[in-house]
Amino acid sequence: MARAPQPDFLVVGAPKAGTTALHAALAQHPQVFTTTPKEPKFWLCDDAPPPHWCGPGDRHSQQEWIWRRADYAALFRDAAPGQVRGESTPFYLWSRSAHRRIAAELPSVRLIALVRDPVDRAYSNWMHLWSDGLEPVADFEEAFALQDERVERGYAPFWRYRDLGLYGEQLAHLRTLVDPARLLVIRYRDVVDDPGGTVDRACRFLGLETGLVPVIPRDNARPFVTPGWRSRLLGPTVRASAALAQFAPPEWWRRASRPLTGLLAGGGQPFRPHLTPEQRARLLPAFADDIELLAEVTGEDFDDWLSTDSRGSYLQREQRTG
Repeated sequence: MARAPQPDFLVVGAPKAGTTALHAALAQHPQVFTTTPKEPKFWLCDDAPPPHWCGPGDRHSQQEWIWRRADYAALFRDAAPGQVRGESTPFYLWSRSAHRRIAAELPSVRLIALVRDPVDRAYSNWMHLWSDGLEPVADFEEAFALQDERVERGYAPFWRYRDLGLYGEQLAHLRTLVDPARLLVIRYRDVVDDPGGTVDRACRFLGLETGLVPVIPRDNARPFVTPGWRSRLLGPTVRASAALAQFAPPEWWRRASRPLTGLLAGGGQPFRPHLTPEQRARLLPAFADDIELLAEVTGEDFDDWLSTDSRGSYLQREQRTG
């Protein structure tokens, strides 16, 4: 009997917590079929186009959301009969409505959630948007404080620097709808410190042969763009171009923006500055209660996230452990 064209597993999040790296590793496994695009975002929609988000670049990027059921099904039709099929949309973990749709329509799907120190995750999230020229606020703490105002203005989920890191609340809700046996939680530090073992852990969870993918590709880190004349001059140009890109095919923006973001990064540096202990101390109260909840939900200890020591980017951490 032909299988229904749908996923057997989902990498559900969180953004900037190693989802791209794990997806790339699993895509190398011969028993796995992954979708193109990597992030269809189908379960964020409700058989209707995505909301008309209005943050910088949002209306351009939502053109790539796969919201029609037939289009989503088509993503899985080229999978070989014996392959395990999956996709990775890191916003599913955050979205309560996605939880409900996934639970109702994919009763046997397996879910992989990656979690990362929520302050470091938020900083990496801001860094991603800042280095792409989309984030206009050069100070991370100031941008972090703007989340609720931006939500009220209709910014897309990726601008939720705080909320995307509330894994305790997210997993507690998800576990009310999905059998916890079908949910695997992986820590970002394991992606960096033990890549081969982490892939094998995911493979065992998915019923795949282990030992076939010994490494995890580096994540999609960007060089840090130092605030200065480049960001003041080129940032508004990038944001204006992204606004115009909503009227053009997505591939147009990718080609047109490459020279601009290249110039923007030209004055940057490979490593972003560490958050100071004082900065972390000011940000930790936003997550402390949720970290405690996450420990209750998973039965694991996350007290290291309450430290005021910054851990740095993927590349910085990898070099320390290499």
